[in-house]
Amino acid sequence: MDPKAPITQDVMTIPRKLPEGLPNLVGMTRDGLRDALIAVGTKEKQAKMRAGQIWQWLYFWGVRDFDQMTNLSKDYRAMLAESFVIQLPEIVTRQISDDGTRKYLVRIAGGHEVEVVYIPETDRGTLCISSQVGCTLTCSFCHTGTQKLVRNLTAGEIIGQVMLARDDLGEWPEQGARNEAAPRLLSNIVLMGMGEPLYNFENVRDAMKIALDPEGIALSRRRITLSTSGVVPEIARTAQEIGCQLAVSFHATTDEVRDKLVPINKRWPIADLLDALRVYPKASNSERITFEYVMLDGVNDSDEDAHRLVALIKGIPAKINLIPFNEWPGAPYKRSSNNRIRAFADIVYNAGYSSPVRKPRGEDIMAACGQLKSATERARKSRAEIAKEAGV
Repeated sequence: MDPKAPITQDVMTIPRKLPEGLPNLVGMTRDGLRDALIAVGTKEKQAKMRAGQIWQWLYFWGVRDFDQMTNLSKDYRAMLAESFVIQLPEIVTRQISDDGTRKYLVRIAGGHEVEVVYIPETDRGTLCISSQVGCTLTCSFCHTGTQKLVRNLTAGEIIGQVMLARDDLGEWPEQGARNEAAPRLLSNIVLMGMGEPLYNFENVRDAMKIALDPEGIALSRRRITLSTSGVVPEIARTAQEIGCQLAVSFHATTDEVRDKLVPINKRWPIADLLDALRVYPKASNSERITFEYVMLDGVNDSDEDAHRLVALIKGIPAKINLIPFNEWPGAPYKRSSNNRIRAFADIVYNAGYSSPVRKPRGEDIMAACGQLKSATERARKSRAEIAKEAGV
């Protein structure tokens, strides 16, 4: 066995037989959980307290069995077990890269699959989660965008990715030992996986409110970053209803080039997008907008592009995250040279903006930025195409 080969671990999951039709507590908002408890007979005066107790069991302690919710009476726990389920997506496979990056293939309802990536660093651990099966945006440099949209994920399926990763990392606290000072293995969430989060706004919002809740997973707003390709009407809602950090897949300095790289630009061009971003930091109390800029050889990486970029973002608190293109089989672009990336970064930096060059992580397991694409969904597409070609 090649010692440098990435480790692949198949996680065999035997799904528990669940009663059909019972509502899943995972993903409910606090108000939704309270209302659900009242609907099954909880006294209205007690419902808020009971919802708070269950919330802590689910999202602080990571408990999945009603019998373990020991501050509830035995009869009440039995009623909960008859009325609800606690159900997460399944981890189908886990791959570990040479650099410690973990990629999970996660199965959701209907047998569909999404990919989730955990990136460990010295001072943080970042989980990249998905919001859709597939994507509608067809960004020409993105492998995920070559997979057609199947459906939106529910709030439970989105926050379930966080819970599964905490399971795998062994990060739930031991009951009775509430040590909030311990460093977190999973300290940051980025909505940069499969899909456009702002095309699934309500489910993303509800899931992130769970992640932010101080009596549960308890991440701060500055630890959650939502990445959008520029769904302009939903940017203001993100500031008002989530308030997290915002990243924008920018990638070009002219509408002509961005139309090709990020086709959503044809609907909301650069000027409209920048107008929405100028008010976002004030509305959300966010420190800076992150402009994501993938470096494509001979396409968007010239000195002129760098100078145009600086001029475009003038007046916006921002940092420019330069991303060396992560190539994938059949990709129509090449990665800019290291010298070209450095020259571009120097121009941006000398104009007063932070311009870090993102270090590619997990490339050996196709877990790097723009590389995510479920093997099962790809296989489904291939079979359909084969059938079509054969006239079936």
